[in-house]
Amino acid sequence: MKESRIVIPREHGGWAMLAVPYMIGTMAAQPILLHVPLFLAWLLLYLASYPLLQALKKGSRQRSWIRWGIGYGAAAVIMLIPVVLQEPWLFGYAPVLLLFIMVNIWHVLRKKERALFNDICAILLFCTGGAAAYMLGGGGLDAGLAAVVLLNFLYFTGTALFVKSVFRERKNRRYTYYSKAYHAVILLVPFLLGYPWLTLAFLFPLARALVLSGKVIKPMKVGILEIAGAVQFLVLAMIFLHM
Repeated sequence: MKESRIVIPREHGGWAMLAVPYMIGTMAAQPILLHVPLFLAWLLLYLASYPLLQALKKGSRQRSWIRWGIGYGAAAVIMLIPVVLQEPWLFGYAPVLLLFIMVNIWHVLRKKERALFNDICAILLFCTGGAAAYMLGGGGLDAGLAAVVLLNFLYFTGTALFVKSVFRERKNRRYTYYSKAYHAVILLVPFLLGYPWLTLAFLFPLARALVLSGKVIKPMKVGILEIAGAVQFLVLAMIFLHM
């Protein structure tokens, strides 16, 4: 990679987990102007995390990684200032985010970034963006908040299991079983939360898991499936969380 090239994360799943929970949280409550700078700060923090975590691996580009990370981080702070000045309660999310980031750092230092537990903690971290957006829009510590967090967590955990079953754990038949069984069981959750129509949002992931888990699939195709799944989940969640 050339020194002048913009440093951004390349994983489709990360971008989806960044945007989808936040947008669902925003629309499940009431969109307001402050959602814009908060999302930009959230985006910049995500961009900052990538080079800073890469810097932990050392190597010849460590200084460059650190510069990019600091630059993104400084821009994120600038975006956060108008939001936290009006809504200082957002600082309450800092310890939660720090905890999940420390878990991620621990796995990076031990070269275990692909561990399932690390993936789950990353998903929970992204779900806090949805929680913050929901509360910023007037939501509280209520059933709506629980639905935003839990539904996003369940969807993206299923995606993590599916991706493992077709890549790193493809030869491990247990992951094929885990992926299929998990996607079947979570169909019950929307009913239990009082959003039965949201079951529709989990049918595409179920079909994907039943047909493709454990199969040899090109990364490009998996990326397309991730994008399609995230878009349909986003659209259906934004519709049915208001019903």
